[in-house]
Amino acid sequence: MNKLTINHELLISRAIEARERAYAAYSKYKVGAAVLTEDGRIFTGCNVENAVYPLTLCAERVAIFKAVSEGATQITAMAVATANGGTPCGSCRQVMREFGDPSMPVYIADVRGNYRETTLGGLLPDSFSVKDLSAE
Repeated sequence: MNKLTINHELLISRAIEARERAYAAYSKYKVGAAVLTEDGRIFTGCNVENAVYPLTLCAERVAIFKAVSEGATQITAMAVATANGGTPCGSCRQVMREFGDPSMPVYIADVRGNYRETTLGGLLPDSFSVKDLSAE
């Protein structure tokens, strides 16, 4: 993993800001996310709901997909902000694993900035990754 310095306060602040832009017309559960890429850039995302529920996108995936669309494919850290400090869903955890390593710090925050730190490996133990595809 890259030795980039992680300013977790800035990352959390950006996730909280992104949460304010969420389109949560149905669940009313706004989520914001911010990812730090290995080149030092921060990308944010918010959840975007749809009347056809399966078409909804979570904030975590929006932030990661924005990073990837701009050429950043290695995530160094992530912050997620909800009203109550909720954690990423299973789909988001798997997408996080595609672009992050198990030791990647993940900051789970509420809207007041209170947070706890975990790792991607803590959220998704024994994960499946591209390395598993090459096993025979």
